[in-house]
Amino acid sequence: MPEISLKRSLSRMGIAIFLFYLSVALPLPVVSVFAVKELGLANWLGGLAVGISFLSTILSRKYAGYFADVVSRKKCTVIGLLLYMGAAAICAAASLRGLSAGTAYAVLIAGRLVLGFGESMALLGLLTWHFSLIGHRHSGKIISVGGMAMYGAFAAGGPLGFLIYKNSGFAALMAASFLFPVIGYAMLYGLRDVLVQSSGDKREPFMLTIGRVWKLGTVVSLQGVGFAVLGAFIPLYFLSKGWPYAGFCLTGFGAGFVFNRIAFGHLPDKIGGVLIAVVSLAVETAGQCLLWLAPGVVFALAGALLTGLGCSMVYPAMGVEVIRRIPPELRGTGFGGFAAFQDVAYAFSGLIAGLLADHFGFSVVFLFGAAAAFTGIIMTLTIRKPAKLS
Repeated sequence: MPEISLKRSLSRMGIAIFLFYLSVALPLPVVSVFAVKELGLANWLGGLAVGISFLSTILSRKYAGYFADVVSRKKCTVIGLLLYMGAAAICAAASLRGLSAGTAYAVLIAGRLVLGFGESMALLGLLTWHFSLIGHRHSGKIISVGGMAMYGAFAAGGPLGFLIYKNSGFAALMAASFLFPVIGYAMLYGLRDVLVQSSGDKREPFMLTIGRVWKLGTVVSLQGVGFAVLGAFIPLYFLSKGWPYAGFCLTGFGAGFVFNRIAFGHLPDKIGGVLIAVVSLAVETAGQCLLWLAPGVVFALAGALLTGLGCSMVYPAMGVEVIRRIPPELRGTGFGGFAAFQDVAYAFSGLIAGLLADHFGFSVVFLFGAAAAFTGIIMTLTIRKPAKLS
C-alpha cells in the first residue's frame, strides 16, 4: 500500500476508534463512584460494576472472531457500535428516580454486560477489517494506532466524563456515550467490506488456536491489571486521600500511552515483541509502585503517567507475535482469543482489588498491579520464536 494511502487509512481508523471508544471511556471513572457514592454499595461492588463488562467481552470473543472470519468484518463492527448505543441507554436507566439501590445496580450491570459484548464485536471487527484492507505486514502499526486511539479516548474521556457527571448527572453522561458511536461510524460509512477468507467448515478447533497464543495472552493479561486497578479505583483512592485532580490520572495515563505509541509504534513490526514487552513491563511496575507509595498528588500523577508509558507497547508487541503464529483465515478467531486474555485482567482485577481495598485500603490495589506486571516480565522471558506458518 502506498505510504500516503497507508497513513490515510490508519488515520481514519484511529479517529473512528477514538470517537466511538469515548462511549467506553466517559463512564469508566464514574461507574464505581456512582455505585459506591450514589447507590451506597461496597467498594467491591463498585469494582465489579467496572469489570463486569470485560467478562461479557471474554465470553463473546469466540463468537466475534467467528463472525469476523466467516460472515463480515464490517458488519461485526456495525453490530458492535449498535450494542454500544444500547448499553448507554440501559445504563442511563439505572439513574431513574424511584429505583431501589439493588434494582438500579442490576440495571447498571445489565448495561455494562451489553457494553462488553459491543466492545468485543466493534474492536475485533474493526481491527481484523483493517488487517485485510491494509495488510498483515502492517499489523503492528494497526494495533498501535488502534490502541493509541483507545487510550487517547481514556485520556480525554476521564476528565470529560467527570465534568459531565458533576454538572449534569449520570443520565447526561450516558446520553453523551450514546452519541459518540454514531459520530465514529460516520468515519467508516463509505469504506468497503472485505470478503472473508474462511468458510467455517474445516476450521481449526478454538482451543488449538488458543494454544498458539496463550503465553502471549497471559503477558497481556498481567499487563492489564495495572490499568484495570487504576481505572476502577483512582477516583476513590484520591477521595480517600483528600487529593484533587483524580480525572487527570487517566489523562496522564493516556498521555504516556499515546506518546509511546507515536514514538515507538513502528518497532514491533521491525524487531519483534519480546524485548519491547520486557522493558515496558518494567516501566509499568515502577509506575504502580509509585502509585502505591505516593506521598502526595504529584507523585500519584507521575505514577499514572509511568503506568501509561509502560502499558502502551505490551499489547502491540505481543499482538505482532500473535499474527506471526496465526494463518490469515483464522486471524479473527486467533486475535479474539488473544484479546480475551486482557479482558480477563479487566474483568477480575476490579473485583479482586475491591476486596483488597475493603480490608487494606485503596493504596494496596497498586501493589497488586505492580506484582502482576513484574510477573509478566518473568513470563515474557520464557517466550520463544514462532515456527514459520505453512
